[in-house]
Amino acid sequence: MRFLLSVHAMKGVRAYLHSDNDYFQADTVRTHTMKIATLELFKVPPRWLFLKITTDDGIVGWGEPVVEGRAETVKTAVTEMGEYLIGKEASHIEDIWQTLYRSGFYRGGPILTSAISGIDQALWDIKGKSLGVPVYDLLGGPVRDKVRVYSWIGGDKATEAAEHARQRVTAGYTALKMNATADFEWIDSALKVQEAVERIAAVREAVGDGIGLAVDFHGRLHRGMAKVMAKELEPYKLLFIEEPVLPENNEALLELARHTSIPIATGERLYTRWGFKPLLTSGVVDIIQPDLSHTGGIWEGRKIAAMAEAFDVAVAPHCPLGPITLASSLQLDFCTPNAFIQEQSLEIHYNQSTDLLDYLVDPHVFHYEDGFVPRSTKPGLGIEINEDKVREAASIGHQWHNPVWRNVDGSITEW
Repeated sequence: MRFLLSVHAMKGVRAYLHSDNDYFQADTVRTHTMKIATLELFKVPPRWLFLKITTDDGIVGWGEPVVEGRAETVKTAVTEMGEYLIGKEASHIEDIWQTLYRSGFYRGGPILTSAISGIDQALWDIKGKSLGVPVYDLLGGPVRDKVRVYSWIGGDKATEAAEHARQRVTAGYTALKMNATADFEWIDSALKVQEAVERIAAVREAVGDGIGLAVDFHGRLHRGMAKVMAKELEPYKLLFIEEPVLPENNEALLELARHTSIPIATGERLYTRWGFKPLLTSGVVDIIQPDLSHTGGIWEGRKIAAMAEAFDVAVAPHCPLGPITLASSLQLDFCTPNAFIQEQSLEIHYNQSTDLLDYLVDPHVFHYEDGFVPRSTKPGLGIEINEDKVREAASIGHQWHNPVWRNVDGSITEW
């Protein structure tokens, strides 16, 4: 008895299953290829870099390869990698990733992996569009119908921060994040700690315990002050504290974890699964925050998330960037069991001249309802970039660099 399975679609795969001698034979492996034809880069306000990859049959994919404050440097890295990419099969994402990462004697770090990240995003966008399915369908399919998002809040004074928090809750958000402090000395005063705590306490009082409140240390505090702040913040029932120490000092998290019961999150400045490996094996982190425009892209992010799941660690992708990074992050969220919340940059303080939705044909694709983004069924990354707007903005460009902060004695401190 013989069964025939035909899969015509776009790939023309035909296979036969023979029950009498139990073997599987693929007659036609592939009838259609998509070669990478062109790469274009657009440096657009407020501080982003967009990549457009077009195949020889006209399918377009978009990525966002950028390091905040080093857009021009990453642009050069992508251009260099483009010399290899032209003419390659666009659907061979794993092989392209491995080649771009491993073919150089020096590998990793923010510049090279951010360049790879944007390329990876664009290739997944192309693959999804060519097959007519969202990227998450190609990574195992959806595990949820919607993803919770949080909003950034600002305000230097306690009253300002509390008012901004109330506005965000009124807008429908169920989770907020704020910076813990401004500049801090290696060892700082009790007064400065008190001012920071009072600001956070005012926000908690303004929104109540039903709203998730996360606090970003931003790596501004060194080990000694991070312990002090974590202990002082215990009463405020925080969702997590983020990057309590610089990533190069992650060994200090072991001691910090002994001083607090607040979940510890970090990872925005770690690159590839090899960067996350020691953090996960140390057992000191509760939430990892890979940035899909820095850590190696969507596929690498999925691998990192799977590693974290094995260590019972949650995932909250870092994303204070543009619409392509957010779209990529949401594709990861929808197919990742241990993803629990998503950062997004709408109305964040960086977006002064241009905001998250300005480069989209349909801004409703990121429609936030009751603090969640519903799962899109659109192919690829699920967004349509307004290319005319991108080209217009790229003619202006940007020269964004983060500020340089100094202590009262003139020594440099963390921003």
